[in-house]
Amino acid sequence: GEGGAVIARTSPIVSLAVRAVTPIALVVAAYALFAGHNQPGGGFAAGLMLGAIIVLRTVAGLQEPRHATAWLSVGGVLAGVVAIAPMFWGEPLLDQVVVTWDVPVLGTVKTGSALLFDLGVVGIVVGLVIALLDGLDATSLVDRVRPSPSDDRNDQGAAA
Repeated sequence: GEGGAVIARTSPIVSLAVRAVTPIALVVAAYALFAGHNQPGGGFAAGLMLGAIIVLRTVAGLQEPRHATAWLSVGGVLAGVVAIAPMFWGEPLLDQVVVTWDVPVLGTVKTGSALLFDLGVVGIVVGLVIALLDGLDATSLVDRVRPSPSDDRNDQGAAA
C-alpha cells in the first residue's frame, strides 16, 4: 500500500532506474516474442515481460495502467481469428502458415501466422496484468506519487 508510494515519492533513484530499464526490457520482450518459434520465448513470455514493465512503472508512479478491456478484447479476437482461420480452407484448427522471403541485408526471413497468434497472447497477458493492477487499486499509487498543489497546501497547514 503506502510503502510503495513513499519509496517512489522520496526516491528519484527508483524513478530513474525504472525509466532506464524500460527501453531495455522492451527490447528483451520484443526479442522473446520474435525468437519464440525456434527458441524459448513467445507471446506468453513477452506478455509477462511487458506486464512486469507496466507493474514497475505503476509502482514508481510513472504511468497509470489503462484499457485492460481493450487489451483483452483485441488479444482474444486476434488469437481466436488466427486459430480458427485455417478451418475455412479445410486445414486443421491452429494450423500455421509460414511465409519466407529474401531481405537484402538480413538474408532469408521466415515468419508465420503463429506470430499473429503470439501477438494475441501478448494482448491477453498484458490485459490481465492491467486488470489485476486495477483490481488491486494500484492506480491509486500513481495518484499519490504525483504531488498536486492541494497536497502542498495541506502539508503547510498541518505544519503550522
